[in-house]
Parts: sequence; C-alpha cells; structure tokens
Amino acid sequence: MNSESNYIIPENDLIQGCLAGDRKMQEVLYNRFAAKMYAVCLRYSQQDSDAQDLLQEGFIKVFNNLHRFRGEGSFEGWMRRVFVNTAIEHFRKKSAHLTSVSDKEENTIEDFNINAIDHLAAKDIIKIIQELSPGYKQVFNLYVVEGYSHKEIGDLLGISEGTSKSQLARAKTILQKKIKQYLSDTQKSYSR
Repeated sequence: MNSESNYIIPENDLIQGCLAGDRKMQEVLYNRFAAKMYAVCLRYSQQDSDAQDLLQEGFIKVFNNLHRFRGEGSFEGWMRRVFVNTAIEHFRKKSAHLTSVSDKEENTIEDFNINAIDHLAAKDIIKIIQELSPGYKQVFNLYVVEGYSHKEIGDLLGISEGTSKSQLARAKTILQKKIKQYLSDTQKSYSR
C-alpha cells in the first residue's frame, strides 16, 4: 500500500475540492459520510428502498448547497441537518399527516419511561422503532435522536407543540408495549 492511499484528506480541503467541482473529492466525501447519513435516512423511512432514495436526494442537496456551509459547527452536523430536512420533505410529500389532538386529550396521555431498552441490542431497538407509524417515528426520531425541541418539531412538521408532545408520548407508549412483547418473546424462546 502506498502512503497516498493512507492519506486522509482534511475536511476543509475536501469541502473546497467539492466546491470546485472535483469529482474525486465528491466521491471521497460521499464515501466518508454515506454510512452515517444512511443510518439517518433509515430512521425516517419505512423501508430500505426509501432510505436509499433519501440518501441519494440528500447528497444531491449537500453538493448543491455546499456553498452555504459557513464552517460554523461541525460539517457532519450540517450534513445531518440537510438529511433530516430531506427526510421531512419526503415525509410531507407522501402526505402522511400527524393527528392533531386537543389540549384535553393531550393532558390524558401519560409519558412512560422505557427502561427495558437497556436490555436490547441497538439493532433490535432500531427494528422496533421502524415498526412505528410514520408520524410517531418522525417525532420520536426528531426529539429523541436528533435533539429537536417540541417547538422546533412543530415548526418543521407544521403541527402544534402540543401535538408533537402527544405524538412522542404515544410513540413511547407503543414502544414500551413492543419492547415488553419482544422481551417476553425472547425470554420464551430461551426457556425452550
């Protein structure tokens, strides 16, 4: 192996090369971040083919908007936001709307603590989250995984802050039931 193949291109040089239209630099950028961005896409999609579409669409947006990255914060964080926004746009296009709830209904939804997650492998957790309906999954991912506030989620999805909170509470309730069922099924299979 030569020393050139071991050389990792600094992020700033990579960005500048992409801005200059260098195809090799674009390929390096894609290869460096594709797996992480695919994981983001998978969290917001119902199936692998949708995640692949989001990945492609997201990278097109990254390359078309790279000039907007100002170097404030991490480049990976900026890319993640592009991919999350791409997923949200995709979600809106499929017109899967979240259910609005009244304040009275919102106050009746309990917020459960999911402590069983400690007993599951990451792949099992991702599989269970993938089983959520698109609306619940979207709010859950934005709040729990991406760290958005309910106000930000409401603004992104065009829903009220209360609806975001109730969607998250419902998602957690469903997840709790699914996790309990999964653990019960797993325990039964081990005791055979």
